[in-house]
Amino acid sequence: MSSPSSSPAAAERRQPPAVATPNGFGMTDAGLVLMATIWGVNYSVVKAGLQAMTPLSFTAVRMVFAALVLFAVAQFIRDAWPSRRDALQLFLLGLLGNGFYQLLFISGMARTRAGVAALIVAAGPAWIAIMSRMLGRERVSRLGWGGIGLQLVGVVCVVGSTQGFEGGEQGLIGAVLISAGSIAWALYSVLLQPYTQRAHALHLSAITLASGALMMAIVGLPDMLRLDWGAVSRTGWGAVAYSALGAMVVGYMLFYHGVRVLGPTKTAMYGNLQPIIAIAVAWAMLHETPTSWQLLGAGFIMAGLLVSRTAKVRPAPEALEEAA
Repeated sequence: MSSPSSSPAAAERRQPPAVATPNGFGMTDAGLVLMATIWGVNYSVVKAGLQAMTPLSFTAVRMVFAALVLFAVAQFIRDAWPSRRDALQLFLLGLLGNGFYQLLFISGMARTRAGVAALIVAAGPAWIAIMSRMLGRERVSRLGWGGIGLQLVGVVCVVGSTQGFEGGEQGLIGAVLISAGSIAWALYSVLLQPYTQRAHALHLSAITLASGALMMAIVGLPDMLRLDWGAVSRTGWGAVAYSALGAMVVGYMLFYHGVRVLGPTKTAMYGNLQPIIAIAVAWAMLHETPTSWQLLGAGFIMAGLLVSRTAKVRPAPEALEEAA
C-alpha cells in the first residue's frame, strides 16, 4: 500500500501550535521526496512480485513481514501504547484499512496497469473528504468540492480507458477493485481520526497493520500452501522485501516525520508526486505506455489535488462538540 494509516487532518490537530514550520528545502523535504519515490516505484515492484508469487501469497508475506518490523521499531517509542479498549477497536479498524483494502488493491493490481493503480489511489483525498462530510467530521468549501469533482472526473477517465488496454475487461475489473479499495481506505482514515489524537502514529500503524496482516495470512493460506517456495526467484523475494520494508516501513516513517515537522498539507503535496513517478517507472520498467485518456485523467486528478490543497476545510460543529 502506498497510503499511511493516519489521516493528515487528524495528524495536524496533534501538532504543537508553537512549533514553526521550517522555511526552505531541508533534510525533511529530501526525505519526503524519497518517500514519494519509494511509493511511486512500489507499484511496478508489486507487478514484478506478482510474476513470481500469487497475489494473495505475495501480499500476506509482505504484510506479515512489515507488521513484525513495525512492532519492533515501535518498541523504541517512549509514548504509552493505546489502552486495551482502543487497541481492540484499532485492531478491528485494521481489518478494514489494511485487510480489505489490501485484498482489493492486490486483486486489482493483478488485473490492471501499475500507472492506472497509482492514478486511482492518488484521488484518495477526494473520497476522504466525501466520507468526512458524510460522517459529520469536516465541512469542505465550494472550492474544495470543485477540486474533489476534478479528481473524480480524472478517476472516471482513467477507469474508463482501461477497456482499451490489452487487458480488456480484466483491466476494467482491476481498476474498479482498486477504486473500491480507495473508498475502503478513505472510510478507515476518517474513522481513525479520534485515535490519532491520543496515540503515537507508529503504535497505530503497528496495531492496524497486524490485524490486516492476520486477515491476509488467513485468506492467503491456501495459496501459500500450494506455492513452490523453492521456485520463487530472487526478484520475487526482492519485491517482497522492497514492498514491505520500503513502502510499508520506511515510507510510513518518513511520512509521519514530515507531518510532525512540516505539517500535513506540505507533506501531502510531496505525496502527490507518486503518480508521476509511478507512471514514469512503469513506462521504463514494464513498458506501460500512457494513453491519451490516462494522461487526461492524470491532469484532472493533479489539478483537483492542487485546488483541494488551497481550499479551506473546517471541522463540522458536531465534530467539535464530540471533541469537547
